[in-house]
Amino acid sequence: MTASIRIISVLLLTYSSLMLGLASPPAWAQTIQTQDLAEDAPDRHIVVPGDTLWGIATKFLKQAYRWPEIWRLNQEQIKNPQRIYPGQVVILDQSGAQPQLRIANPVDTVKTSPRVYSEDNQRQIPSIPQQAIEPFLSEPLVAETGQLDSAPRIVATQEDRVYIGRADLAYVTGVTGVKDKTKLWQIYRPGKALVDPDNQETLGFETFYLGSARLLREGEPSTFEIISSRQEIGRGDRLLPAPPADIISYAPHAPSKTLKGRIVSVYGGVEQAGRNSIVTLSRGKRDGLEIGHVLSLWRAGVEVSTVHEDRKEIHKLPDERYGLVFVFRVFERVSYALVMNVTRSVEIGDVVAAP
Repeated sequence: MTASIRIISVLLLTYSSLMLGLASPPAWAQTIQTQDLAEDAPDRHIVVPGDTLWGIATKFLKQAYRWPEIWRLNQEQIKNPQRIYPGQVVILDQSGAQPQLRIANPVDTVKTSPRVYSEDNQRQIPSIPQQAIEPFLSEPLVAETGQLDSAPRIVATQEDRVYIGRADLAYVTGVTGVKDKTKLWQIYRPGKALVDPDNQETLGFETFYLGSARLLREGEPSTFEIISSRQEIGRGDRLLPAPPADIISYAPHAPSKTLKGRIVSVYGGVEQAGRNSIVTLSRGKRDGLEIGHVLSLWRAGVEVSTVHEDRKEIHKLPDERYGLVFVFRVFERVSYALVMNVTRSVEIGDVVAAP
């Protein structure tokens, strides 16, 4: 009898703890206040094709990366937020203690004239403009140290040509040792090293995407057909299995811990970048960076000299925060980010940090 009472007591305590945990929202869920809303925040927004989570967030919030807070998302929901589709209505609900966003229930919507629904209406909206980042989702463009050294390589070409292109054949060694083989492969050529400006560590290597190829016959060597080419392809070029291009739908959010890194390159080989440009960051998975993280951009303050009472004085100007980037692809030691909002050009060496 005593044992039964103990078991029941434990079950009751466990149930009570669970109910208390469910009843109490996380502390961060209570931080959004009316003053955190955008000055012209609408009462509702009808989602249309071309919308993004970031774009909708900027309509309602002064700081778009606080999206999880106004939706009351927990850590798992940030990685898999509620899907939002064109035609749905996002409501700003201010009836409670703190503002909150929600998708309108059928009774909340106003009947309008019939609409023609296309394929675009059936696609969930992404976090950020998909067209700006699509090539970077399916093409790695950054290789980890040693990754390309061990990758399958072209050892011969059709009719012993120096360079080949679409519809030509390539003969590749090293395919039989690859675990996750697919029919579709991508062709790369190694580029320059990506170096951390803070400690001179080699973080990886930029690669040049040359095209794609289809595996026709496996062996040593294996036979591939080139199905697309952006540049000339030749002996020594490397092949990697083509990854799937997923829609990035992670909710924009700030890192939960202090994080600081630098811009190590700008896509296209240029020194400066603007809005909707792709930049490479000196931080990756090992540093706690994840898809959906929003980081602030900082330019280090310069030193200026003045003469005061015949004495030269050196003054360091304060660091300047000038924009935000959205992390959309993360490797072990580096990441890709899309420049979202900036008031000046982004330069290699600029600092990124938790906002």
